[in-house]
Amino acid sequence: MTETFRKEYPAMYILVKEDVPLGLAMAAVGHAAVAAYIKFVQNDPTPDATEWINGPFRKIVCKVNQKEFDHAKRLSLPYIVMTELSLDKAETALAFMPAKEFPVFFRFLKLYK
Repeated sequence: MTETFRKEYPAMYILVKEDVPLGLAMAAVGHAAVAAYIKFVQNDPTPDATEWINGPFRKIVCKVNQKEFDHAKRLSLPYIVMTELSLDKAETALAFMPAKEFPVFFRFLKLYK
């Protein structure tokens, strides 16, 4: 079993690969938030997703390396992958379903600054 931590309010984690140029990274974050909303909130939302959309609509954006990106994809959490056409359809970001509980792995990721 994976060790987890719990937040007071649901949050959506968005992980952006560190090698994505800033302008494309910001577009990926915007697209990821909307795509995740459509997939996880609009269609059959969980109680955490419903609470998230009703506020405070918290998103945590992290900058990750390839190893962290690949590890996050292997976790047993629902997510959506964003790709960028101008980078030959390279994967640029992951957006995870809003939740209060996440694997401890997320706690150690660097915030995108």
